[in-house]
Amino acid sequence: MSGTEVAVHVNRGAAEALEATSGTLETSASFSVLLYGHETPAHVHCRLDGDLERIASLGESNYYVEPETVTRVPVTVAADAIDRPVDGRLEVLTGYGSESVSIAVTVEPGPPGVDVDESLAEPTRSEPEPTAFDRAVDRCSAVTAVEPATLVVLALGAVAVGVAGVTTATIGGPVATAGLGIVGGGVLVALFLLLQ
Repeated sequence: MSGTEVAVHVNRGAAEALEATSGTLETSASFSVLLYGHETPAHVHCRLDGDLERIASLGESNYYVEPETVTRVPVTVAADAIDRPVDGRLEVLTGYGSESVSIAVTVEPGPPGVDVDESLAEPTRSEPEPTAFDRAVDRCSAVTAVEPATLVVLALGAVAVGVAGVTTATIGGPVATAGLGIVGGGVLVALFLLLQ
């Protein structure tokens, strides 16, 4: 419920007396009528007239107002359903209609609705930043037009040949030299098969 309110004093100074603190109300939302009870209790009837009746509604129309109390009358307004101002009256009656007060109400159109693209509700997924190894593989692939997997096999083969060469130099002898030949041959066969 909106914070907009209009006050009506009931039986202040005399029985069956009504006094509104304002004769007009402009709003673009729901509002409340506050019925302030004074010297004696009263039955109060509220109603909407004019075009206001088609866009607004009262929860109840009859209220019993006790002395020294405040009774809230909610008025629900569908301001988002209109595209131009709507005028009407809120009437408050007591004493079986012998006493009444009328408040002119103008309802302005509510703020336009905002269409939200549903894709905004989905979290954005950014691509992870490539590592230095990924960038090096991409550069080599672009230069040589060789698949990244082939470059990886080539790098591992170079490491294997390097380890075999160091082992042969350290240990020496015909067995170590034969091992170096086997590793080198295996790398060459793997490269041949990958490039086919």
